[in-house]
Amino acid sequence: MASTTKPASPSFPSKPAKKQRSKLRRFLKTLGPGLITGASDDDPSGIVTYTQAGSQFGLATLWTALITFPLMAAIQGMCARIGLVTCQGLTGTLRTYYPRWLLYGVIVFTFPAVVMNIGADIQGMGAVAHLLVPGIPAFLFCIFFTGVLIFVIIRYPYQKMAAFLKWLCLGLLLYLIVPFLVHQDWKLVFHRTFIPEVHLNKDFLSILVALLGTTISPYLFFWQATMEAEDQQHQTGRKKIFVNKRMLDEMRGDVNTGMFFSNLVMFFVILTAGSVLFAANIRQIDTVEQAAKALKPLTGNLSYALFTIGVIGTGFLAIPVLAGSVSYMLAETMQFSMGLDKKFNEARRFYGVIIVSLIAGLCMQLFGLSAVKALIYTAILYGLTSPVLIAMILHIGNNKKIMGEHTNTRLSNILGFVTLILMTAAAVGLIWFEV
Repeated sequence: MASTTKPASPSFPSKPAKKQRSKLRRFLKTLGPGLITGASDDDPSGIVTYTQAGSQFGLATLWTALITFPLMAAIQGMCARIGLVTCQGLTGTLRTYYPRWLLYGVIVFTFPAVVMNIGADIQGMGAVAHLLVPGIPAFLFCIFFTGVLIFVIIRYPYQKMAAFLKWLCLGLLLYLIVPFLVHQDWKLVFHRTFIPEVHLNKDFLSILVALLGTTISPYLFFWQATMEAEDQQHQTGRKKIFVNKRMLDEMRGDVNTGMFFSNLVMFFVILTAGSVLFAANIRQIDTVEQAAKALKPLTGNLSYALFTIGVIGTGFLAIPVLAGSVSYMLAETMQFSMGLDKKFNEARRFYGVIIVSLIAGLCMQLFGLSAVKALIYTAILYGLTSPVLIAMILHIGNNKKIMGEHTNTRLSNILGFVTLILMTAAAVGLIWFEV
């Protein structure tokens, strides 16, 4: 007798599963300026600061990653909204609505700080590359990385470079792996994360100031606003954009994701240094190569290699953002042709500023300015400009003449003013500690 069993019908994904995947794809497509901004905040100089915090004080500063997240998200969200509504960067908005002396003052302090930040990052990349390949001097690696960065920035338009930078963000996930390669007291980790520990001494307060300065950096404000405006112009093909709720929601999701990602990496680098270096009584870490060297005998070759490769990846991610932000600032101020989507012959001065800033950063070593000194000077200059910029961002964000119906929400203002107070205190503290 022939079997009456029906052939099995092919299985297809259920409608809810399809809907979930579709939502995920749409969300991933919305990620762009915010994600890149957040990830670029974890540059080699930032990695040094996080490592210093962990090596000096163990897990005592883990809570700062939790506290700084809403503050970063609020300020970067304001910058992104300003870029969307005005269709220009912060510099362009300042030039249009505020006194010129204010704009020029910001540039005078920000430009050298960014160049020194670039130089410190290039030195860090070269140093860790030399650890991986000892036969090649660190300075040659620095020259090579600088050349590659100049070529990529000039050769590829913004859309391709943005896609490339998004993939580089995955390199930061390396830092999430390292703490799991060693034994952790997760109960203590949880305690230090959610219950703040503060020591009222100069060293601890200095590291808190450094953490604030490295996570809430002025160059990110300029980059976020400019990239948000350019990104929407690329998508819509229009110079003037009508901002709607969907665009604001997508922007908010992008920024919050980027800032969360940035603070997640910060958390895990502090955790790595706190659970490995602090436990081994290694208290002084001034450079990324010192951090990598210290990890090697304690956690093995795998974590050492992951940490080292991560530094190079973060440099490639952050340096285009640093150089691009200062170039956009000068272009909007002096009103010359600009845009990472333009060819070199269409924006010679714009790309010229990028090239000069990269080469100037590279040449810091020739003038005897070490990465550590550069970071100190950078922190001081950022400390001076951050409170002023945050105050201006708050003013712009609440100015109906500029923002129309898209002014700051009450929550944004509360978080913004808290950030302003903390960054002002940090600036005063930083100058006090240095002097």
